[in-house]
Amino acid sequence: MGDPAVVVGVDMGTTSTKAFAFDTGGRQLATHSVGYPLDEPHPGYAEQDPRLIFDAVVASVRVVVDELAAPVAGLSFSSALHSLIGLDAAGEPLTPSLTWADSRASTQAERLRAQPSGLALHLRTGTPVHPMAPLPKLVWFAEQQPTLHERVAHWVGIKDYVLLRLTGALVTDHSVASATGLLDIHRLAWDAEALDIAGITAEHLPRLVPTTHVLPGLTADAARATGLPAGTPIVVGAGDGPLANLGLGAVHPGEVACSIGTSGAMRVVVERPGVDPLGGVFCYALTENRWVVGGAINNGGIVLEWAGGALAPELGKHAEEQLLDLAARAPVGSGGLIMLPYLLSERAPHWSAVPRGAYVGLSHGHRREHLVRAALEGVCQQLALVLASVRAAGNEVSDVRASGGFARGRLWRQILADVLGMPVQFPAGHQGSGFGAALLGMQALGLIESIEVAADLVRIDETVRPDPASAATYAALLPLFSELYEALVPTFASLRRLAPSLPPEPPPTAPMT
Repeated sequence: MGDPAVVVGVDMGTTSTKAFAFDTGGRQLATHSVGYPLDEPHPGYAEQDPRLIFDAVVASVRVVVDELAAPVAGLSFSSALHSLIGLDAAGEPLTPSLTWADSRASTQAERLRAQPSGLALHLRTGTPVHPMAPLPKLVWFAEQQPTLHERVAHWVGIKDYVLLRLTGALVTDHSVASATGLLDIHRLAWDAEALDIAGITAEHLPRLVPTTHVLPGLTADAARATGLPAGTPIVVGAGDGPLANLGLGAVHPGEVACSIGTSGAMRVVVERPGVDPLGGVFCYALTENRWVVGGAINNGGIVLEWAGGALAPELGKHAEEQLLDLAARAPVGSGGLIMLPYLLSERAPHWSAVPRGAYVGLSHGHRREHLVRAALEGVCQQLALVLASVRAAGNEVSDVRASGGFARGRLWRQILADVLGMPVQFPAGHQGSGFGAALLGMQALGLIESIEVAADLVRIDETVRPDPASAATYAALLPLFSELYEALVPTFASLRRLAPSLPPEPPPTAPMT
């Protein structure tokens, strides 16, 4: 029997592209990462040069290919969801790549969301009506830049653009499409009402294909640039969130993947598409018979970063360990102090750009250790609300697997298990979406029988179990945390109306995955 085949998973994230070479036994053979900037030219803007991302893809693949002793069976792709780029008829960008963190379409999203059809759109498309999504962004272009809107021949995501340049094919996979707000997830076809609202037709969008679709191969120019043979198969791949579940081995119903990087998310794989009646979760495609239901939050590790700068600046940058030590001095529940961690507004489960951060319950006896711990607890409590919405969509939750930068902190791990009230498993390694992309590519190329082998390839390093007393404290606090959002929405809205007449606040830093 020959050596295991090698597939390169390419993960296009918000701050960098990472290429990973894996064999069919799940062993990582090589990896390389190339970063790029996130531009914020105006408040609420978060955009990138798509050409720089293409260059990063080519460069990262080239380094990995040069390190390998074995031939590459194929490339498979993952990308951040919700990006939007306008192309001309020749495939050249007319706009930057607007990332999921771009909130310029907040007014359009809130208006669409308030209409009777807002929830119906969410239920049909699986995508919340939120400024992160391409649908409100397209409405923004139609209203704010109508001449440009009319000039665009094709609206695409970042992965669609990269694949067009690599192969000459203009396609988008069901996973990326299911996160645009433009796809009817129950019919796997573009939604007529959504297209009408966006002011476009199906001809403005790429051809829909399954995530396991194999493109003919690299163009001659792309082959030379990457160091691969011109006929190397290219698997279209999927979005980074669904693929992160696959990369963590959370591929069976009931197995939840939780990630906390700068932002955070909770996702579970299901066999049929659908969201909860209140629209608290998203539903995005993974394969033709696997979907991912869950919710993302804007405020994950960014909250700890903010706490360091605002509450303990003398610790300097990269002081996560010292901040966690500081937070550990405060008791469970932070002495009755609750933080709503909406520093960058919020996504799941309320999907509104209106909320702001808040401390509630502050007393004379609280010190900065209480404020830091309450910030950590607030992030985990927000994830608990997302998990409740996952359950409300009719999904059993049996296991939670967690990953991300936060997982290196023992206090983070324990607070998460205590707030969720269930054991949390921490897998070895953190390849996530890159490993998921490679596994999906292996299935598409017939190198493995099914992506379900992921469950056997991912090793659990540690399981953190909730402390019963701490879990009881958090269970008592969670309803208060949830109620505070509803209670403060009118205040958040008033602050937003007053903002133009107030001295300007410091510019926000867009979250990065």
